[in-house]
Amino acid sequence: MKKLFSSVFILLLSALFVSAQQKGFGNNDPEAKKVLDAVSAKFKSFKGVQAKFSLKIENAAGKTLGNKVGNVFMKANKYQVSLTGQEIYCDGINISTYDKSSNEVTITKIDPSANSITPQKLFTNFYDKDFLYKLNQETTIAGKKIQEIELTPTDKSKPFFKVLVYVDKKAQTINSTKVFEKTGNKYTYAVNNMNTTAPINDALFIFDAKKYPGIEVVDLR
Repeated sequence: MKKLFSSVFILLLSALFVSAQQKGFGNNDPEAKKVLDAVSAKFKSFKGVQAKFSLKIENAAGKTLGNKVGNVFMKANKYQVSLTGQEIYCDGINISTYDKSSNEVTITKIDPSANSITPQKLFTNFYDKDFLYKLNQETTIAGKKIQEIELTPTDKSKPFFKVLVYVDKKAQTINSTKVFEKTGNKYTYAVNNMNTTAPINDALFIFDAKKYPGIEVVDLR
């Protein structure tokens, strides 16, 4: 599970938030689009975001295979993610992925032509090009009205066949996301706490190798 968080981003975004007779499949559900567009617009209005998250992995039988918790900081096109055993830094130009167990950092350059995977995309317009979507039922969780949106990847070769996005109706933010793999495994990414007003220094997004004695640097730029 060394690169678990990066792998889950790939699952969620496929580059992450069926028959034609079902509502919204074949043609996207306009009501679901309204909800997702509102979430995207709300997130883009934040100057900086600090959030705590949890990640739960289950197999087809419902047995928990792993749990992880972490923190993410986001500002414009920059981000920093930290969780057990791994830290990811993006300063808007380079991505540094630090593995604590091996004391190794891998540095890559962002390719603007690639459909790169970033935490920001979990909260913005990840749905528009790669998914069909429909609005399911509305539920109440911990006193909050939650809207469930079901997404189906248009590319059937993807390792997952369904993504459920749970949106806090009042806050217009994503509460959690569940990915269903074809293998039967389920990945649940939940936002436990989000601060959209805390000042965030740009230095937070820069990995400083000097702070890690004996570190091995793999520079792939």
